[in-house]
Amino acid sequence: MTVVLLILAVLEGLYFTAVYSDIPFIAKWRNIYIQTAMSTMRHQWLATYFIPQDIINGIMVKVQASQAAQIGVNTSWDGKTGTADSKDADEKAVQMAANGMTPDQIAFYELFWELDQSSMEAYVKAHPDVVSNGWDQIKINAAGLDEDGTDIRTTMGEQVLAIDAPNQILLVRVKGDNFCGVLAVAKDPSRLSVKNSTMLGSAGQYAGTIAQNNGGILAMTASSFIDNGGTGNGGTLAGYTMSDGDGSGAHMGWSYKRLELHEDNRMYITDAQSSVGSGTTDAVEFTPALIVDGKVLVDQNCGWTAVNPRACIGQSEKGEVLMLVIEGRLVGYSLGTGVVECADILRQHNCAQAMNLDGGTSAILWYDGAYVTRCSNRACPQGRPLPNAFVYQGR
Repeated sequence: MTVVLLILAVLEGLYFTAVYSDIPFIAKWRNIYIQTAMSTMRHQWLATYFIPQDIINGIMVKVQASQAAQIGVNTSWDGKTGTADSKDADEKAVQMAANGMTPDQIAFYELFWELDQSSMEAYVKAHPDVVSNGWDQIKINAAGLDEDGTDIRTTMGEQVLAIDAPNQILLVRVKGDNFCGVLAVAKDPSRLSVKNSTMLGSAGQYAGTIAQNNGGILAMTASSFIDNGGTGNGGTLAGYTMSDGDGSGAHMGWSYKRLELHEDNRMYITDAQSSVGSGTTDAVEFTPALIVDGKVLVDQNCGWTAVNPRACIGQSEKGEVLMLVIEGRLVGYSLGTGVVECADILRQHNCAQAMNLDGGTSAILWYDGAYVTRCSNRACPQGRPLPNAFVYQGR
């Protein structure tokens, strides 16, 4: 009997610690647990059965406040972001020339500023053929799902998976405690647009198919779609989209955001219910905005902290397109993450504007004829059919 009472006392202590403790680690995962359960009608009992209603209400009030804070936060490109620091770039070029680098090497490192030069030089020394046609023609692709990547690193410590100088694309592996994924950095924003499924309104298409239909070399998830409990075919848009100036769908509601591509080749984030901005060529709607004008807008109260596959798109202060896909729900490989971690990854690459996109089984990244991230459903290696995709044009 004494042992039983001791066990019950220990369990009671653990319960009260889990429910009421202010220890940051415990509070974080309690918030994630409650937000995840309360975000679905079917599984809310996982929170309400075990956790007092006042605790749940307190967290959900913070979530609603965080969502409300998204309203009215719009991109301004206030002059402090959106352009490269030419003075720093010039000084770096002078230093590289002093170190004996050729003009084409200097141009390469100016374009791919993220690369750790020592690891890149070591790779070139071990694989001299990659520069046989010049540094501006370097094309390294070890991003396949069955490949191990390269020994090249970024200055952030990320493993480089692919360098495509002709198309101005860099792919890197991103990792955390329980997740991994791929970040694609596409240097020329003028090549990016939203391309629709050829059957939009009746059926979606895979991201790679949409890209190949439109001369793309890089593509990822764009708009969400009406899923009908997991049976949707990607044909019915959720929200408004614009592709090459042609708008479709109906605007999303309270706290949803719209990411617009403008004629000036910049991304602009605004409220979904606001008027489409002048000069918009392409657009999608979802939520939340992750970063606006360099400021991170999401925290542990944002309501998107559940461990899931994620897809996000953004633009760096240099104008580069940042496509991030986090793989998830793959036990023993990658469980996924919340949007806060996604924002942290993007800020490491000087992201100025970024928005969360439809994740889950829709999260997928395609490059040069192959999928370079795994769908959360192993039975769907191409991901799910989508109403449209962000497509970056090949050379």
